[in-house]
Amino acid sequence: MDHGPAVQLGPDNAIRYKSKLGVILFFVYAFIYGLFVAINTFNPVIMETEIFFGLNLAIVYGFGLILFAIILGIIYNYFCTKKEDELNINTKGGAE
Repeated sequence: MDHGPAVQLGPDNAIRYKSKLGVILFFVYAFIYGLFVAINTFNPVIMETEIFFGLNLAIVYGFGLILFAIILGIIYNYFCTKKEDELNINTKGGAE
């Protein structure tokens, strides 16, 4: 029942770029998440502050972290795809 791979995979010319970008975005997210943890650790009363529509900072920040992670994933995908396309065109000597 093995049908083999769906696509022909070759060398990944953008691996250094993708790794570097991934690490940078990880540290950006870790910093923002670290602020969330620090606020909850050292001054949790701030999280009770009502921001809008009856929602407190804890809820808004928490959902913001989720949304931010999705946005970072989209950014990562966009720039990695762009770099892969650029390097593959340069490697193949032109567009297909």
